[in-house]
Amino acid sequence: MKVLPGIEQHDPLRIYKAKEGTIDMEILITGGNGFLGRNLIKALQERGDSARVLALSTEDTAWLEECGVAVYRGDIRESNMLTVPMRGVDTVFHLAGMMGLWRSMQDYYAVNVTGTENVCQAALTAGARRLIHVSSWTVYGMNLGRPVTEDDPLEPLDEPYTITKAEGDRLVQRMIAEEHLPATIVRPGTIFGPGDRLNFGRTTDRISAGKNPIIGSGRNALPLVYVTDVVQGLLRCAELERAVGQAYNISNDQPLTQEEFLCAIAQELDIAPPRLHIPYHAAYALASIAERAAKIMRSQEPLVTRHGITLFGADNRHSIDKARRDLGYAPQVPLREGVRLAATWYQHQDSRALGNASVGAPQAAKAK
Repeated sequence: MKVLPGIEQHDPLRIYKAKEGTIDMEILITGGNGFLGRNLIKALQERGDSARVLALSTEDTAWLEECGVAVYRGDIRESNMLTVPMRGVDTVFHLAGMMGLWRSMQDYYAVNVTGTENVCQAALTAGARRLIHVSSWTVYGMNLGRPVTEDDPLEPLDEPYTITKAEGDRLVQRMIAEEHLPATIVRPGTIFGPGDRLNFGRTTDRISAGKNPIIGSGRNALPLVYVTDVVQGLLRCAELERAVGQAYNISNDQPLTQEEFLCAIAQELDIAPPRLHIPYHAAYALASIAERAAKIMRSQEPLVTRHGITLFGADNRHSIDKARRDLGYAPQVPLREGVRLAATWYQHQDSRALGNASVGAPQAAKAK
């Protein structure tokens, strides 16, 4: 992998290797051609594991093939396409999921719920030792005004992505309890880092164009987490027996506020920071109107969504005490440093291709 100037290679296993050792594993990653998947593959290869990826027939997998990763073509919505990729697998990382698209509830359900069920059932049939299901922090709901723990109920926002991610999370919980699925659920924060075109890239595009206002006061906490810290959490869940049957928040408990995050990006790009503030409730109402108009006009995507307003304008914090205690997880990359690293990537236009497949890019639909 090309290393860009100023981007250090943070090793998510720097401490973990010394304490736990490693075991060579045969691993299947759904969503492995996306932003998170590529970072996970790099870490797995560095420690000697053999990774294979499930990809759509239309996906460009040249990067994976150049890295020696076996690519299986298939679609998680079709259960019969999972038999061969699952054969002989020790561990499954289920990263695939639809997000970031203005699509119907039916489309989201097919990937995030039915697709998840197919992957879990295939893992059971194949006798996989462990399945790590990547859920989302949004399953808890937003703007709760306190650090959310894994014991909090799942009360997602009324929109397709969060509803179907919560339903997929509940599905895995049921299969753990009723079918003894050897799974762990990971609920990561908003993942960003070099190569991220979905979260960091879009935000930075808007700031560069002077089109990213501050929602509300800007003092609300954003649930950001640097990508290699999520990789660290995923690998710890895969290795530690005590993680089986559990759910973990994998995030950073030293958050940046919305204003700190946006101004940090502007500072790294050496441009004027956002100054315009839009009241939160007014922005949310505008997003509701935009969504209704998009449905009526059957347009591809509204200019703004309730999900986006709540993501950036609400106070969202998550406790990682359980992950610290059970897994020995601890964020290694301070968020301000993560912004610097991501901004360095962003400013190298020739490197944008690294982020064309965004976080959890679905293997069942071209979601990002």
